[in-house]
Amino acid sequence: MPSDVDVAALVDAVHDALVDRSDSDRGTVAAIARSRAPLAPAAVLDAVVDRVLARTVGLGPLEPLLADSSVTEVMVNGPGFVWVERWGEVVQTPVRVDRSTIDLLVERIVAPLGLRVDRTSPLVDARLPDGSRVNVIVPPLAVDGACITIRRFGARAIPLTATCAESVAALLQRAVRERANVIVSGGTGAGKTTLLNALAAAIPDGDRIVTVEDAAELRLPGRHVVRLEARPANADGVGAVPVRSLVRNALRMRPDRIVVGEVRGAEALDMLQAMNTGHEGSLSTCHANSPVDALRRIETMVMMGDVGLPLGAIREQLVSALDLVVHVARRPDGTRGISAVAEVCDSSERVRLLATGDEVVASPERAARSR
Repeated sequence: MPSDVDVAALVDAVHDALVDRSDSDRGTVAAIARSRAPLAPAAVLDAVVDRVLARTVGLGPLEPLLADSSVTEVMVNGPGFVWVERWGEVVQTPVRVDRSTIDLLVERIVAPLGLRVDRTSPLVDARLPDGSRVNVIVPPLAVDGACITIRRFGARAIPLTATCAESVAALLQRAVRERANVIVSGGTGAGKTTLLNALAAAIPDGDRIVTVEDAAELRLPGRHVVRLEARPANADGVGAVPVRSLVRNALRMRPDRIVVGEVRGAEALDMLQAMNTGHEGSLSTCHANSPVDALRRIETMVMMGDVGLPLGAIREQLVSALDLVVHVARRPDGTRGISAVAEVCDSSERVRLLATGDEVVASPERAARSR
């Protein structure tokens, strides 16, 4: 009975037999499979057990990939092979999933969070218990079947010297200790969150840090860290708590520093106001292609909040609030690292280059100042 049809039928039969049982370990599943198909080859039974466990335990076929510390992204592109990003390179894995398995994975991800994903609500962002970020998109938007993208975050802290030369790392560590306000910019997957964690390691251990994130990803090393996470609307479309509300609330929590995981919208204004009102040494990230582009994007995000301020006033506040922009990029070989450290200034150039990833080229004029 080695045909696919027989294996599929056996998987359904074994899974149905487990519905009323509280134990679903591998030995139990294997015993039920053997009782249902005593003449099946061992290889077929192993495959059946694997597929049944994929339906009943964790994220099933994705678990070995999530347990691999070298995997930073897991991508399910509908029925077929699963892809991963490993060491900066996207590769196809031997793991293959069918439509029913994907549907079970989606349900297992969103159900515990009280979320819903279906034809009327085909997009959802969620977080796994280990902190990994998950995006799910289903038909009709995903033409070839439901897609799952899991961005993993390793438990191992990356030292700042792993992203740049020692002299550049020393410059940044000094800036953080002396309470410079820093924005980390870069493209998707460039390593912004990883770098933000590395920079935060230079914050004095006793500082009270309040982090605000859309999905909790930061693992700051300090002893006095308060983590806040935004909440999406529930299945009925109510109960959402945006990042902007959390940034405003963080100001009432007596923070020494505020760390916003990523600014994407109108919360940029609240972040700048916090930096300008006694919360120096704050950190954040934003998507941008260069330090200058990061400043333009922040200006645009502030204007998205319909604050009614002229661009000149927004620009003055931005120059007053921000000290450094640290740009991180993915290199051609797939590795990630700092490509530029720029000081924010009010000249026509907007920024002054302080360092590349390999060397310091100028001394900061603002990062070490007394505010």
